[in-house]
Amino acid sequence: DFKDNPEGKCGSSKQLTLLEEAEGGFDQFTRSYKSYGVQRMPDNNLVFKEWAPAAEALFLTGDFNGWDNFSHPYTKKEFGKWELHIPPKEDKTPAVAHNSKLKVVVHTSAGERLFRISPWAKYVTRHEKSVIYDWVHWDPPQPYIHKHPRPQKPRSLRIYESHVGIASPEGKVASYSNFTHNVLPRIKDLGYNCIQLMAIMEHAYYASFGYQVTSFFAASSRCGTPEELKELIDVAHSLGIIVLLDVVHSHASKNTEDGLNRFDGSDSCFFHSGPRGEHSLWDSRLFNYSGWEVLRFLLSNLRWWMEEYRFDGFRFDGVSSMLYHHHGIGSGFSGDYAEYFGLQVDEDSLVYLMLANHILHTLYEDCITIAEDVSGMPTLCCPVQEGGLGFDYRLAMAIPDKWIQILKEFKDEDWNMGNIVFTMTNRRYGEKCIAYAESHDQVLLSGNLHSSKTSLLCLIAGNEFGHPEWLDFPRVGNNESYHYARRQFNLVDTDHLRYWQLYAFDRDMNRTEDKYGWLAASPAYISVKHEGDKVIVFERANVIFIFNFHPTNSYSNYRVAAGPPGKYKIKLDSDGIQYGGHGRLDHNTEFFTEPMEFNNLPNSMLVITFNVHMPTVCFSLSLLIVVENM
Repeated sequence: DFKDNPEGKCGSSKQLTLLEEAEGGFDQFTRSYKSYGVQRMPDNNLVFKEWAPAAEALFLTGDFNGWDNFSHPYTKKEFGKWELHIPPKEDKTPAVAHNSKLKVVVHTSAGERLFRISPWAKYVTRHEKSVIYDWVHWDPPQPYIHKHPRPQKPRSLRIYESHVGIASPEGKVASYSNFTHNVLPRIKDLGYNCIQLMAIMEHAYYASFGYQVTSFFAASSRCGTPEELKELIDVAHSLGIIVLLDVVHSHASKNTEDGLNRFDGSDSCFFHSGPRGEHSLWDSRLFNYSGWEVLRFLLSNLRWWMEEYRFDGFRFDGVSSMLYHHHGIGSGFSGDYAEYFGLQVDEDSLVYLMLANHILHTLYEDCITIAEDVSGMPTLCCPVQEGGLGFDYRLAMAIPDKWIQILKEFKDEDWNMGNIVFTMTNRRYGEKCIAYAESHDQVLLSGNLHSSKTSLLCLIAGNEFGHPEWLDFPRVGNNESYHYARRQFNLVDTDHLRYWQLYAFDRDMNRTEDKYGWLAASPAYISVKHEGDKVIVFERANVIFIFNFHPTNSYSNYRVAAGPPGKYKIKLDSDGIQYGGHGRLDHNTEFFTEPMEFNNLPNSMLVITFNVHMPTVCFSLSLLIVVENM
């Protein structure tokens, strides 16, 4: 609280002051990717720089020197930093060629000689027969030049969650180019205005879904080159689609030869030493967010993805684990504020997230940040200047849990309307949420319930047409099979199957939202949650939504409340023939309100609502009518 702080400073503002004094401000500090790792100077001199405080000596080896482990020593600088300058060759070309392999040789005080990849490596690859990744110097003679400006931040976010590697019907790792040419047009057609890309930061283990990151500045080489990812994002921008990166700063892979772990031979370096530096459930390392060079590394990493690849923002993974010393392990959250404010809170992580959000939103006005937090931490989405963490949105993670519970534990006739409404609306007033029924955490089920009583919308690629199979990456347990690590987009293009009907409903729902903007409107007024009728009715953005979830009952002359008086027409109807329904509602019908108070609203009208069992999905959505006040 600023009032209770005699200096008028919170932890993040103190850090900003220190950055100003020591580094000349956060702008320069967060551009450290331009000085660390390897940098080519205008005269083709190469400068190599690392931070390895526990190392006794550092050498550079690689293709350029015939893998000589001693010919190119780094010079030790203050604060654990090391530098090496290599002049150009006689023909004035750089001594290290583009696409050639390198290693940092670390000599430890214990007499070990370790071969490491630079933490700042921008490209790493793995030979087919190897399990270890190689650092590859990426300095293409003709780097990709972005042609299109970033789109404006949308008023309503309609997010399409994607994993590039599975975005193909073929049993292989799909490419950035495949996504650009074959998937982006589908996303545009569907009406999504935002893509969340998963598993971009390099990870040695494919089946980790990208959450065991080994090289933080490298885009995954499984799917192609850095230039091909840049093209993907540029083409998305040309289509008016913004792109978010699923960023993993909550932990790091334990890999040593091709990861950050024990880079300088010590147990610490980028991480806490001892038990505090290990996540017992994830079997991974935990960052020391109070470390100056750790802040440099992570904050520069965010800046790198924004500047070099032109991402438009981030979904921060594992925020709950970051916020608490217990990482959420064995701890439940009832909403009692004592659970959020006490010694169990990791203040270093809190300050890091505040710094990250402050810097991103200061440098990039339209940058979007989303927190994956299951704990319900208050102030998560409050501005940093008000003492909050500064995120734009939080994930409404109770909704997918409720969706799976309903499918697994309840018969259609036992769905509880009040409980569904409570789950969908259980959030702090004014706090923006990403609401979704299924994401990569819920891909064991096909189908997708898009509830409009949400702030936003999100799904895993393929759910928009009811993908028939779950997701499983190649691993020892399934004989390294790619059968389930793919998305069968070809099913949508097959006329005699019904997948295109659910695809069409998803598309038209997005387009209708784009027209009326209910996701960005004020909270809905819920006029009906009737357990016997299994009906939910609410009004938002001058649009009335009517859901009939009853497995057998249809209703004629069903009275629903309306705020504004006037004439209403049907704008979206899940019983439409184009969606696999029966087409029982005439969209030319006009519904007129009466000045008859109903459910605490001044007007009401009579409508017809049918029960419908939608094809290709495993639940009775029944009927959605969207009517517009004319």
